[in-house]
Amino acid sequence: MSSNSPLHATRHTSHAKPPLVVIVGPTAVGKTEIAIQLAERLGGEIVSADSRLFYRGMDIGTAKPTPAERLRIPHHLIDVANPNETWSLAVFQRAAADAIADIQRRGKPPFLVGGTGQYIHAVTHGWAPPATAPDTRLRTVLEELAKSQGNEWLHQWLTLLDPAAAETIDPRNLRRTVRALEVIFSTGRRFSGQRGQSENPYRLLTIGLIRPRPELYARLDARIEAMFAAGLLDEVRGLLAQDYSPDLPTMSAIGYRECALVLRGEMSLEDAKVRMRRLTRIFVRRQANWFKREDAEIHWFEAGEGKLDEIEEAIITFLK
Repeated sequence: MSSNSPLHATRHTSHAKPPLVVIVGPTAVGKTEIAIQLAERLGGEIVSADSRLFYRGMDIGTAKPTPAERLRIPHHLIDVANPNETWSLAVFQRAAADAIADIQRRGKPPFLVGGTGQYIHAVTHGWAPPATAPDTRLRTVLEELAKSQGNEWLHQWLTLLDPAAAETIDPRNLRRTVRALEVIFSTGRRFSGQRGQSENPYRLLTIGLIRPRPELYARLDARIEAMFAAGLLDEVRGLLAQDYSPDLPTMSAIGYRECALVLRGEMSLEDAKVRMRRLTRIFVRRQANWFKREDAEIHWFEAGEGKLDEIEEAIITFLK
């Protein structure tokens, strides 16, 4: 247990706020299995805060909890949209609040679990996205620039105008990059400075899971190999057969665009794996910008053997 434990501060917070256990950490650290085991022990339910898990049919490449895992513990906000639909941050925020309230009404502890920092913070910090109305003409111009110059070029433009916003937006996420630039050009102010925030509605315990970086990278590499062994290429082939374009924002999730290139004969399987490993490492570093080891609000645990009892004890203490 870390010395900067938030337990004492949390327990003195008014119990008028409903409790919420949050489990965060990088991709492949082991959040899914640990959260399931904790929810089993404590009679809880899981609310997913992983934006890649919203979409039906995108199972293998997102490491979505399996049907067997979801039979063990109820999971919320998984398979709630089709790949050609977009779940915005605001839509997620409302749905997560409803799911958490429903679990609490039934007398169970909710576990908010995920590695998508902005989605976690939207719930735990009461974020309100900028209210700037969409500018269809400007958005079209920005999307055309992305087509001609590339997503990375557009993201670099955002980096010059608003480094804080660019740091939290994946360059592959064209929709969020375009929205940030749209707000900047429409208002003349930085996107990162326009995010509203209301009072945190919950009494929080945030559990952070970590592993040594070499171990985490080994797990990432093994996961990519396991995805292909489980049929990732067939999964992507099926999505393309349903006329889901590889250019959809949802299909920018690591692995899907690479597999589409393999299926079109534009990339070798080995090159796809190399690119996926590189992009996943970049993604892990980006996740670390959201969940910092020095953050006193996060109670960090090694995600290795023998830690489950210690994490459970911390949660039981918090829920008293």
